[in-house]
Amino acid sequence: MGRLYDKLSQDVRLQEGMVACINCGTCSAVCPAAEFYDYDPKKIVNIVQTKDDAQIEALLRSETIWYCGECMSCVTRCPRRNAPGLIIQALRSLSQDEGFFVDSEKGRQQLAIKRSVGENILREGYCVTPHLMDEARHPETGPVWKWERDNMVDIFARLGANLDGDGPGPMRRIPRESLEELDRIFEVTGGKARFEKIEEASAAKAREMGLTDQEYLDLVYATNSGCHSR
Repeated sequence: MGRLYDKLSQDVRLQEGMVACINCGTCSAVCPAAEFYDYDPKKIVNIVQTKDDAQIEALLRSETIWYCGECMSCVTRCPRRNAPGLIIQALRSLSQDEGFFVDSEKGRQQLAIKRSVGENILREGYCVTPHLMDEARHPETGPVWKWERDNMVDIFARLGANLDGDGPGPMRRIPRESLEELDRIFEVTGGKARFEKIEEASAAKAREMGLTDQEYLDLVYATNSGCHSR
């Protein structure tokens, strides 16, 4: 065993997710991601079981661990109740801790997720809000999303939502005390420390690539090499 496997083995998700793998391949057969991506849960479990740091590091730097949708179909069919999806979560966390995630196209997208979904949870109490959607960043929406943004107040009122309002209802304004509690939860559980690691590793990668912060964010947000699907 090496340093990386030692750290990985301390993650409760690995402890609970890899109980007694018999390498039957059922997880790969049932996995929706494996149908579309160059992704094989069985191979990932096999690599982890080698406890070989060189192989594990290569996995942490790869695209592979970012293909899982964490649907946990693997758990429902595994005859030994293993959970490759939990193992993937542990690998992703370790990749972020070590700063290896910036070595893959899909891994680098962690910065965009952190700055949109992550920061929005702390700021607004929601993963995504309609105010965040920018049609310039999503040309695939065509003129429809622009119309929806221009008529947002009327649309949400017709749907019975309470957009930015006080009191109950979908898309209501989250009270300040609830946001402060969320902030404390992220602090105590290490979420904010992980955010900082993502920012630090991403900033170092941007400097390595000779890009400004905004240029790097735009790159990771929009780039798709087209080499991920089968």
